[in-house]
Amino acid sequence: MKKITIIAALFFAYTAVAQDKRPDNWFNLDHTKDNVNGVSTEKTYEELLKGRKSKTIIVGVLDSGVDYKHEDLKDVMWTNPGEIPDNGIDDDKNGYIDDIHGWNFMGNKDGSNVAKDNLELTRVYKGLKAKYDGKKEEELKTKDEKKEYKYYLAVKADYEKELNDAEAQMNQVKFIKTALDGMIEKIKKEQGVEKVTMANIDKFDAKDQKDKQAKMIAKSVVASGTSLDDLMDQLKEAEEQLDVSARYDLNSDTRSIVGDNYNDVNERYYGNNDCKGPGAFHGTHVAGIIAAKRGNGVGMDGIAADVKIMSVRCVPDGDERDKDVANAIRYAVDNGAQIINMSFGKKYSPNKKAVDDAIKYAQSKGVLLIHAAGNDGEDIDEITHYPCKKFENSKKEASNFMDVGALSWKPDDKIAAPFSNYGKKTVDLFAPGVDIYSTVPENKYKDASGTSMAAPVVAGVAAVLKSYFPELTPEQMKKILMKSARTEYKDKKVIKPGTKDELVEFGDLSKTGGIINLYEAIKMAESMVKVKG
Repeated sequence: MKKITIIAALFFAYTAVAQDKRPDNWFNLDHTKDNVNGVSTEKTYEELLKGRKSKTIIVGVLDSGVDYKHEDLKDVMWTNPGEIPDNGIDDDKNGYIDDIHGWNFMGNKDGSNVAKDNLELTRVYKGLKAKYDGKKEEELKTKDEKKEYKYYLAVKADYEKELNDAEAQMNQVKFIKTALDGMIEKIKKEQGVEKVTMANIDKFDAKDQKDKQAKMIAKSVVASGTSLDDLMDQLKEAEEQLDVSARYDLNSDTRSIVGDNYNDVNERYYGNNDCKGPGAFHGTHVAGIIAAKRGNGVGMDGIAADVKIMSVRCVPDGDERDKDVANAIRYAVDNGAQIINMSFGKKYSPNKKAVDDAIKYAQSKGVLLIHAAGNDGEDIDEITHYPCKKFENSKKEASNFMDVGALSWKPDDKIAAPFSNYGKKTVDLFAPGVDIYSTVPENKYKDASGTSMAAPVVAGVAAVLKSYFPELTPEQMKKILMKSARTEYKDKKVIKPGTKDELVEFGDLSKTGGIINLYEAIKMAESMVKVKG
């Protein structure tokens, strides 16, 4: 799973200048009324949609799993109408037993699940290494072997670089965490407190260099709007994400848990019905952005009011596998999803054709796919972020596929999230993706950042559009979402993602140079439907 790079997130937090915290529920607010680049959700319901009828839309969340019992999601979860819960029978004959709220392609029939997995880079390198390790190019006989050998060398170099970078980042995270833990323990003893606050840290007289650094980091992070508790949680999460043994281990065999014939990409009926799984933070957060129950006075409000969330688990802590992604798309399509959110991505795709075929299948069935552009601060016109809309060995692109960059709530030249991927040919538009408050497992709520958060904002907007204008095709929805995007920032200079202070025109970061807006999308849909009528 491609989450925001933790080290990058911490870097930007430490170097941030003190500023106001993001407005609550900012992604639903209005740029004119609330002076923040939200999608105008509340304004749209109040001014354009009040009293109008809508149709319930199923949105497939292809992710790490969704806590379908969450207080703010339980009423909006898709429930398979053809399945009798927990009877061990495939009642609707769709090939999946007891798939009540969705399916899990990373589990075994006995109920065990894959939690962590390695990177696709590791898997690709492992296969090539077994074939070419210790060989020289002059020993190879065919052109195909020599071509593949050169590819092997490139992959090997990439693997070694990433491994070294991950180890360096892990050491940095461990240093920061150890320094903060040490300072916190000293403060507890010196000041006789059980819980350390910023007032305690301000009072603390840091004498050695490690304590001085820890105090500076804590003060910088809190000044940027992140709490001390959240910082410690982020560091803990960073240790897990940068777990070299899990992501880069050439000897791991996590797939054996599933028990499928992994080499058969056409195999479809495997997994289990545990669509929450062991690590549902990411998927639950995504689901809440799209559809957390509106107006119930609990937690937060999602964007779409008449939606059912279908959870299809196919993304581990690590990189998703092409076979699972292809099957997850097909499962969602076959079971009624009209919009699919895909907040994941990777840099290698050995079975891209299987994913392409599934995307084409979704296209043929009238399903819109929303994909997160990625969090590496890179130009994905130059470096492909998979899955992608361009088909393998073809100039054609999927007409039902959108890539989404992440927008910050910060004003002026800081509106593009510093971690977001971009691309004038590839990324379609930008959507709110920084400090998004949403649902997380066990009836909790939390801020999270990433293009993973921006994609479900677009999926939510698309779901509202489809709900009130069910006759719209994926191509029409995509056209409306792009053409109605706000473009007043298009010619303005912003800090280029992935850089400290390099300025570019915001319009150079995506096809539209625009920011998604529900209000403008509904107005455009109304005019389009009237013209058609």
